Amino acid sequence: MFYKIEVKDHIRVPPSLFGLQKDLAIIKQIKKKFEGFVSKELGIVIDVAGVKEIGEGIIVSGDGASFYNTTFEILTYKPEMHEVVVGKVKDIADFGVFMALGPIEGMIHVSQTIDDFVSFSKEKVLTGKETKRTLRVGDMCKAKIIAVSFKDQLNPKLGLTMRQKGLGKLEWIEEDLGTKKEKEEPAAKESKKKK
Repeated sequence: MFYKIEVKDHIRVPPSLFGLQKDLAIIKQIKKKFEGFVSKELGIVIDVAGVKEIGEGIIVSGDGASFYNTTFEILTYKPEMHEVVVGKVKDIADFGVFMALGPIEGMIHVSQTIDDFVSFSKEKVLTGKETKRTLRVGDMCKAKIIAVSFKDQLNPKLGLTMRQKGLGKLEWIEEDLGTKKEKEEPAAKESKKKK
């Protein structure tokens, strides 16, 4: 889920940036400090949305830089359990599929890709034995987050599944919806005839 979060922090502006306008120098330092920052509480910081308030600057003895008590907003992505996400298949291995979800990547174990026995080919294609459905690098898919780990804060891990109704390769979802409509249409016609 994407969030806009208000943060208060002391922002250090080094003397090399004193020539810039104060607000531009502070934004530059906030971006340097927070973009790409990852934590369990905030998620993954994507960008600085804006500065709301800049307090009086103070200079710390022996440093030479100014420190400003600043209130600002950041845009973050924090993956949530059971969240349905859309992403692009980035890579396929014999054990699973790696899917790009914007600022983070998730992994779908091979057993969670297709509700079928799946085979893996050297061309990096997963194929269902009975359904004949294929999954390739570059395919757009809908998946559900089933595991989130921030144990390694520099590389958070997401576990995904596509083995539920309404999930999977986007073409599969459209096919399933088309099949459902075809089954419902004859039934609707029959009920109209009886009236």
